[in-house]
Amino acid sequence: MKTATIRQVRHDFSTVLAWVAEGEEVTVLNRTRPVARICPPRAQTPATFKMPDFAARAKAILGDKRTNLSNIVLQEREESRW
Repeated sequence: MKTATIRQVRHDFSTVLAWVAEGEEVTVLNRTRPVARICPPRAQTPATFKMPDFAARAKAILGDKRTNLSNIVLQEREESRW
């Protein structure tokens, strides 16, 4: 684990950041007292996002009617105006 003073972090942040990029953990010192720790990020698994199946939901709500959903949405908006 490497250490850096607050002054070094302010004036030479690129060096401190390079240490972190190499996998080092850096402790930031204020007059020999540790005040912060800069760590490399943990390995993250990419988040997967699945789009909802809007057609199946509309079919479940409306049944097998062959209607234009945009007209239904517009009608709902008009009816719920304040």
